[in-house]
Amino acid sequence: MIDALTKVLSSNGLVTAFAVVGATIWLSYWLSRRLTRGRLHGSAIAIVIGLLLAYLGGVATGGHKGLADIQLLSGIGLMGGAMLRDFAIVSTAFGVSFGEIRRAGLSGVVALFAGVLVSFVIGAAVAFAFGYSDAVSMTTIGAGAVTYIVGPVTGAALGASSDVMALSIAAGLIKSVLVMVGTPFVAKSIGLDNPRTAMVFGGLMGTTSGVAGGLAATDPKLVPYGAMTATFYTGLGCLMGPSVLFIATRAVMG
Repeated sequence: MIDALTKVLSSNGLVTAFAVVGATIWLSYWLSRRLTRGRLHGSAIAIVIGLLLAYLGGVATGGHKGLADIQLLSGIGLMGGAMLRDFAIVSTAFGVSFGEIRRAGLSGVVALFAGVLVSFVIGAAVAFAFGYSDAVSMTTIGAGAVTYIVGPVTGAALGASSDVMALSIAAGLIKSVLVMVGTPFVAKSIGLDNPRTAMVFGGLMGTTSGVAGGLAATDPKLVPYGAMTATFYTGLGCLMGPSVLFIATRAVMG
């Protein structure tokens, strides 16, 4: 019976991947409620569990794709691939119009550009400090600091190496977890208690998952407002990364 079940799961890899991810998310939210009373959002726990499982999968198989190297879980490679990644980018922007962002006024627009530029400069500076001095690598890692979606999109457009793209994703994930975990603790001190400040916050931080998770742990009513500008942030980063930011980086680095 076990062999038959294993065969079915292996031959339906994508379905198995969705089931594993769904179970991981359920467990993460259960741990969030039981152990942290919602202060540490379930999404943050899910990301940490996912990274841990990927590491363990790579160690166990000696491969390079984490859990995807295990035959039973090979569908995770497709689920986490470029096709569904790009679908996720499109889906986050679905139904959002530029007319809605005007509700945040000029401050929301300024927050978007400031958030992208500041995150990029910090990420590129860290990349340079660790020896990545070429414009492509610096731009890709800097874009990863914008979000873990903008990083690989920019890297793919510029032809960055796989290890640099991996670093860009790691930078974005770290940022997402930090925003998700830290938001409830700083919300009161920065006045994050109304829709307008939530939209500005989403524009500054930009990582949709981090902003949504952090606001959900702060005040669930603020999530749509922060997520809306964070969605624009992702789109703006994908536009600026391989174009304006790359040109500027190349001009500076020569």
